Amino acid sequence: MGDVERERLDAIVRGRVQGVGFRVFVLREAGYIGLDGFVANEPDGSVRVVAEGSPANLDALEERLRDGPPASIVERVIARREPARGGAVGFRIATGHHRGD
Repeated sequence: MGDVERERLDAIVRGRVQGVGFRVFVLREAGYIGLDGFVANEPDGSVRVVAEGSPANLDALEERLRDGPPASIVERVIARREPARGGAVGFRIATGHHRGD
């Protein structure tokens, strides 16, 4: 893709999003789209997604976050964009606040 501008998406997903396979869903979607970053459960019951890639690919991921996997109920996605920071290669599940996905 050459010199495509990269951005960073930092999103918090609220609703019934823990214990329903949400992180695995995001891992699969972000990997398919070709993004770098991570997804993690947060102590307050939300899920945080940090991804870097082209604006169009981040738009696609953000749309998928609003849908979520079948067992989830997404009430709200709070998303912000900023310049990419680099560093992450590939997409992973961060398990620091794991609550049973």
